[in-house]
Amino acid sequence: MSDIEVEIVDRIATVTLNRPQRRNAMHLAMWRELVSLYRGFAADDGVRAVILTGAGEHFCAGADIGEFETVRANAAQAIEYDSLVDECCDAIGDVPKPTIAAIRGFCIGGGSGLAVAHDFRIAHPDAVFAITAARLSIVYAVRETQALLALVGLANAKRILFTAGRFGAEEATQIGFVDRVDMDPVAAARAFALTIAENAPLSIAGSKAILNGIARGTGALRDEIVREVIERAAGSEDFQEGRRAFQEKRPPVFRGK
Repeated sequence: MSDIEVEIVDRIATVTLNRPQRRNAMHLAMWRELVSLYRGFAADDGVRAVILTGAGEHFCAGADIGEFETVRANAAQAIEYDSLVDECCDAIGDVPKPTIAAIRGFCIGGGSGLAVAHDFRIAHPDAVFAITAARLSIVYAVRETQALLALVGLANAKRILFTAGRFGAEEATQIGFVDRVDMDPVAAARAFALTIAENAPLSIAGSKAILNGIARGTGALRDEIVREVIERAAGSEDFQEGRRAFQEKRPPVFRGK
């Protein structure tokens, strides 16, 4: 069995972290594999949305600390490791399609980083969140910190990082870390993804590029990127289909072209 499994049904890709015996803790090769997978989803016209979840009772307990003696034993390795985590978060964030984390049980450390890299987070009421870098004398990676800040604001981000304390789904929803609580987060994520998948892919991709650029701050959103996503959608077959469907009073059928 692979440590990461992928299923694509109805144009929705579901990625499952598959180390339930380790609460789906991420080893180095898994970070690399997620980079490859999400870059593949970005280029795959047959995928309209991506869901990340964990096998068994937990989403992800974070990085596998048991391998740190060999992969993160000194400052140079720590920088290399953090660069890979940032690369993974970038790969998730750059998918021009909706991405959803479906969470139950532990969502700790790097697991929280994976969750906040996605566009949306749907959690089971029993979900438990924490970012425990301060318990390990680790400085949280830039992309993960940037995404956390965008979600919960400066004061909450500082509290989460400084205290390394745990918080539940209710508090996570109150501070904006989680979008929705549901008894079956994977099913809720699929239903949400299918609803979004009915809309124009180029419109979603353009909106996501602009929103992410604004959230990432000065210099991230360049004029040529804005012009490209707007012109691509405006000149697309989908734009013509949307106009015709509106005039004909029928649901549009978008092809992402």
